[in-house]
Amino acid sequence: MMTVDIWSDIRCPFCYIGKRNFETALEKFPEKEKIEVNWHSFQLDPNLETRPDLSTLDYFVQVKNVTKEQAQEMFSNVKQMAADTGVQIDPNSSVLANSYRAHLLLQLAIQKGKANQLKEKLFQAHFSEAKNIDDEQTLVDIAVAAGLNQQEAEKALTSEELGYAVKQDEMQAQQIGVRGVPFFVFNDKYAVSGAQPAETFLEVLQKAWQEKNPE
Repeated sequence: MMTVDIWSDIRCPFCYIGKRNFETALEKFPEKEKIEVNWHSFQLDPNLETRPDLSTLDYFVQVKNVTKEQAQEMFSNVKQMAADTGVQIDPNSSVLANSYRAHLLLQLAIQKGKANQLKEKLFQAHFSEAKNIDDEQTLVDIAVAAGLNQQEAEKALTSEELGYAVKQDEMQAQQIGVRGVPFFVFNDKYAVSGAQPAETFLEVLQKAWQEKNPE
């Protein structure tokens, strides 16, 4: 087996695009059944206040200190970049929401072997379905759709143990120098930052595998 560790945030469109590109590469990799993918929590803005009443575009203009036209152009570019990978997103309609409780669910999903399923459902909810990923009922519904137990999902949203696991992931990211996400680490050796093309991920998969399994 070979490991691929991925740090990402649900609020990050490049994390969704990166996930899709990595999956495309993995599908082409002959030893894909021997790759263990480990998801990790990372919050781009832990202090973000959930504000369904504030448009993501207006918030982006405030935080990034850009004009509305510049922001719209950047959103359009991201939307097209996602479409090229087969992902339909609409940054304009995304609900401004803190992702911490979604990460609590992710930690539960990691324990239950459902992390990839949950991550996909969370991305879809946030970017494609304009759902509030900080709303309790929404999160529980997403968890159930990903194959998690409803009662366990409800408890997860206030779990100190899972909160500690989120912090552990973030501390580990700090230790290895993660400054932004998505961030991929292949076999504890090779790092790939950002939503790289599938070809790049495939090259690194092959290189790391050959080093681990010399003929």
